[in-house]
Amino acid sequence: MKRVQRAFSVFWVLLVGTIVCARPNIIFIMADDLGYGDLGCYGQTKIETPNIDALARGGMRFAQAYAGGPVCTSSRSVLMTGMHNGHTPARDNVPHYNTYLNSGDVTIAEVLKTAGYRCGGIGKWSLGDPGTEGDATKQGFDMWFGYQNQDHAHYYFPEYLDDSDASSGRVEYHGNSRSKDVYSHDAMTNRALSFVKESAGSPFFLYAAYTVPHFSNRSEDPDRLSVPSLSAYGDKPWSLAAKKYASMVSRLDRDVGRIVDLVESLGLSENTLIVFTSDQGPLEGGPSKELNSNGALRGAKRSLYEGGIRVPFVVRWEGTVKGNQTNNDVIAFWDMLPTLAEVAGVDLVSETDGLSVLDAFLGKPLIEDRDYLYWDYGHSRRRYDQAVRLGEWKGIRLGLDNSVQLYHLGRDPGELRDVAKQNPNMVKRIVEMMNTAAVPDERYEIGKLYEGKPIWMPAWINE
Repeated sequence: MKRVQRAFSVFWVLLVGTIVCARPNIIFIMADDLGYGDLGCYGQTKIETPNIDALARGGMRFAQAYAGGPVCTSSRSVLMTGMHNGHTPARDNVPHYNTYLNSGDVTIAEVLKTAGYRCGGIGKWSLGDPGTEGDATKQGFDMWFGYQNQDHAHYYFPEYLDDSDASSGRVEYHGNSRSKDVYSHDAMTNRALSFVKESAGSPFFLYAAYTVPHFSNRSEDPDRLSVPSLSAYGDKPWSLAAKKYASMVSRLDRDVGRIVDLVESLGLSENTLIVFTSDQGPLEGGPSKELNSNGALRGAKRSLYEGGIRVPFVVRWEGTVKGNQTNNDVIAFWDMLPTLAEVAGVDLVSETDGLSVLDAFLGKPLIEDRDYLYWDYGHSRRRYDQAVRLGEWKGIRLGLDNSVQLYHLGRDPGELRDVAKQNPNMVKRIVEMMNTAAVPDERYEIGKLYEGKPIWMPAWINE
């Protein structure tokens, strides 16, 4: 049995000097492969993101927020379970399993349901196919629309999308891979808006796990960047790939604006916490380099340097979170389960690696401190990498047989100067953490190369 319990049947909390009824609505919007520097509010000068920038002006922008990992499946698992990548059930995109979560795992949605929330999800779930134990609707969600399978999500003009509300479990778009009439991102936004409208009378949790601007399958687009139009970027003196990437980001921004506008029109702004973030850094090279998607950060997706795991993170809660703030507290995806549990008034019984960072949202000092932050990458791949952040120090080991690189992020956020030789005692502490942070998991054997194929391939490719 999954161990979650209600804290109070009626819960009131003191926020910013005012008594506010608890159980606010929660909207958690997550982009896919969006870089730390892809938004105007994080220094982007080429891509237009007016709606997310406005979200930041109306709330708080975090400068040191971290994803759960440098790839999609593990980062989502960390977010949902509140456990870092050395403990969470899904630790990499490979090996390919039809389910990553099991019936005993506890997710954010299940925690919020104990407080009476209606939970809906759109986009890429990636933690279990329909009908498996990891199916989103068996992990606390009342509704899921989009892609439950990781590989299915590489197609923006699919022949179908998973739809838990449909009797068949999917909505069909016959011939869409050729006609390109339905862009999945648009369909998912429409379902997100419908969910908010339908749920407005009671507390709800919307998890909008968008797929843009993640690359698509090459069979769909030669640049692997599927988008219906180049919007405002068609005449820019950029590569075609950069124009497509920028168009995907601006389309995402447009739809964040549509969600925020709906919340405002329904009179829910003061009772709705909105979070916007990304699941990890951008794909290395190509348009992300041309558009400076990571700003001054080193590395990209599949890397444990800052560019692979530090992500934009914006919070807005009108009347509760003060506007136009930048917060330098260090927060991570595994903090979200305890944080949202506190927002909803739920006492957690299951263990997590995270801390509630609600005080940071409210502009208060974080009193409870963490020992360290941990990431790894490369289970069942050619090289197993690990990273530990301890205060301002960050150690990275690229392969178990290699020495640790050490950086002081306060003085060197771009990780340009390795100071391991000058700080042997700190390196020793970090190595000890690396050697003990991850609990072995037979599904993710370190050093055993995975050579299998994806468990899902679209039937329409061969039609």
